[in-house]
Amino acid sequence: MGSGESVSCDISLNTTLTHEQRRRFQDPVAIRKLLAEAKTIAIYGLSSNTQKASYFVANYLQQEGYRIIPINPRGGEILGETVYTDLPAAADALSEPIDIVDIFRPPKEIPAVVDQAIAAGVKTVWMQLKLVDIQAAEKAVAAGLQVLADRCVKIEHGRYA
Repeated sequence: MGSGESVSCDISLNTTLTHEQRRRFQDPVAIRKLLAEAKTIAIYGLSSNTQKASYFVANYLQQEGYRIIPINPRGGEILGETVYTDLPAAADALSEPIDIVDIFRPPKEIPAVVDQAIAAGVKTVWMQLKLVDIQAAEKAVAAGLQVLADRCVKIEHGRYA
């Protein structure tokens, strides 16, 4: 490295996103700011199975002080929180806004989740590692939502918090 160059904390993980998509949907400055300001994170597809990634991530985020909102059609309770069947139901029941929806569903289901996020007034859509739908991401951006894609909230929090 020459003088004047700096090394950032950004790590380039394997991804299917193009360079331009990474620039738009994996901006480390946006990630840091979002994680510092967010308070409420809906985990779409949260499982009660403690061995599943969604549970591990939700548990970590809860321990780090975020309010987690489980979204799963089975309902019930996970991590001491009421499970909502969809984002609009959660948004209607909560007194605070949902800052982020962290999606743990197959890519083919992401467009419907984005539609729910738009309807529920969620501020940010976060598509977990390898769970990406670029057309849905573009729809979310066009509706005024922030989008992060092909990154893990837990990993990013661990790097930047």
